[in-house]
Amino acid sequence: MSGDQPLPGGEPVPEEADEAVFRETPDTCGAYPRLTEDQTARLAEHGQRRSMVPNDVLIQEGERCETFFVVLSGTVAVVEDYGTPEEHVLRVHGPGRFIGELGLLHGQVAFYTAVAREPGEVLVVSLDQLRHLVSQDSTIGDVVLRACLGRRALLVGQGVGFRIIGSRYSPDTRRLREFAIRNRLPHRWIDLETDEEAEDLLRRFGVGPEETPLVIWRDTALLRNPSNAELARLIGLPSLPAGNRHGDVLIVGSGPAGLAAAVYAASEGLSTTVVEAMATGGQAGTSSRIENLLGFPAGISGAELTERAVLQADKFGARISIPVEATGLHPKDEDHYVVAFADGSEIAARAVVLATGARYRRLQVPGIERLEGTSVHYSATVYEVQQCRTDPVAVVGGGNSAGQAVLFLAGYAPKVHLLVRGPSLEANMSRYLVEQVERHPRVEVMLHTEVTEVIGQEVLEGLDVVDNRTGGHHRLAVRGLFVFTGADPHTEWLAGIIALDSRGFVLTGPEAQEACAHPEAWHGRGRSCTTLETSLPGVFAVGDVRSGSVKRVASAAGEGAMAIHFVHRHLGHSAAPGTTGTSVAAGGSDASPRTRHKESAWLA
Repeated sequence: MSGDQPLPGGEPVPEEADEAVFRETPDTCGAYPRLTEDQTARLAEHGQRRSMVPNDVLIQEGERCETFFVVLSGTVAVVEDYGTPEEHVLRVHGPGRFIGELGLLHGQVAFYTAVAREPGEVLVVSLDQLRHLVSQDSTIGDVVLRACLGRRALLVGQGVGFRIIGSRYSPDTRRLREFAIRNRLPHRWIDLETDEEAEDLLRRFGVGPEETPLVIWRDTALLRNPSNAELARLIGLPSLPAGNRHGDVLIVGSGPAGLAAAVYAASEGLSTTVVEAMATGGQAGTSSRIENLLGFPAGISGAELTERAVLQADKFGARISIPVEATGLHPKDEDHYVVAFADGSEIAARAVVLATGARYRRLQVPGIERLEGTSVHYSATVYEVQQCRTDPVAVVGGGNSAGQAVLFLAGYAPKVHLLVRGPSLEANMSRYLVEQVERHPRVEVMLHTEVTEVIGQEVLEGLDVVDNRTGGHHRLAVRGLFVFTGADPHTEWLAGIIALDSRGFVLTGPEAQEACAHPEAWHGRGRSCTTLETSLPGVFAVGDVRSGSVKRVASAAGEGAMAIHFVHRHLGHSAAPGTTGTSVAAGGSDASPRTRHKESAWLA
């Protein structure tokens, strides 16, 4: 290694420094906290001390990480491309710092190598013990989780991880980039159209442009136009269990509603599986800051909220699998439903919770499609903002998601134009957001304004907008466009199976039973359709996908929790002759032995 090595904190490792002595990366962004003596002692109760000598490899890039390390003495360098001519230092940690980022908590493979640079000692804690401590000890949990989230964001910003080589005009390139961004996976996109590195990599691997997009990692793994599932397996995202695919509850979707359902179902002893087609967190996971969520007076990012919920669900034994796209639902027998997936697999469950949420509507204007995923975005997180730190941007929409995006982007972009086709913000945006948006010095609110054309071939150069009162057009010079114009439910696969409203949202409760195409399904059950139940007994809908739901994170989480109460009632009513209540949940051959013979105590 030679030359100054840039670090996230902004200070390089000086070239003239002794190779054995590394300056510790300064913690300028809160991603590299130093544990207190009490926190280290608490961790030491569950770990073991281990000595290290220079060049000891603690974590190997590309391998699954199973251990949490706390530096007690000496220094540890976090390095990309270790042992190659491209090796470079990302950061250096000294005593009191810990090694690891978000992938550690989820069992993903490592995106870097951690190697000892000075002799010393580390504390070694198993992944299972770490997860337990993070979920049980709020002090340690807050420090570790926030640092891991911050470190993951820094890895993404540095372009660490795998590379996606493909054309900005390719739908498959956009698909892979969206999957990587939504799952917060460190990667770098190399544009086939404009990046000189693309041609060099194609020659090195002996592939032609027609074979792109490619995914390359560590120059040892190459995937030609992989599916999202193939990319997920490369990184170590959790897949469906290979064994018995029967259980108590199957939850389709992992936004706030689905994750809340998973936490309550698993914590009450029901064998619980969650399947997700794209990324945990749903639309909420793409929110830069949620400030009106009970219990978070300073607000919380959608990513942090998601990761906390995933850890809770994992703690209680729920299994979350990504990416798994549901394609069909049908009864297997009197007590089970089968959900089929795009890969041909199936899962049977005694109850199904639909939490598939809704997807932001694409803006249908000339010129937009070719720039989607490069200059046009449908979420506003640290991943998208990397591309527009110095340029003005526009946000289209008048709801809370648009307001949150505007405030987040205004922290980076010099100017943010909020384009709203209606006469005011108050109609669809919470008052606290309206006040912040209207008084922010970098934000310009443009009411009665609609986009009529997106201008630019390779990058966004501007927008043609119209005043819908006067019909007057003018050009808006922006380099990024963020669209939040309402959402449509992902229920195409349920059409003709359960009752939907005119917009495709799932009907529940009395409306669902009244619209049921197969009323015989309810005969002999001795009960009516419960509040969150669909037209099929034992199939429930929660969150944004449910017709008439309140489109808020808190209400979605509440519905997810409440659905499990109704799941217990359904399992009790579907008990076999001679059994009572939810005890049947523990008596079936496919039920989890952890199932409790009672309903949730707080709902009893």
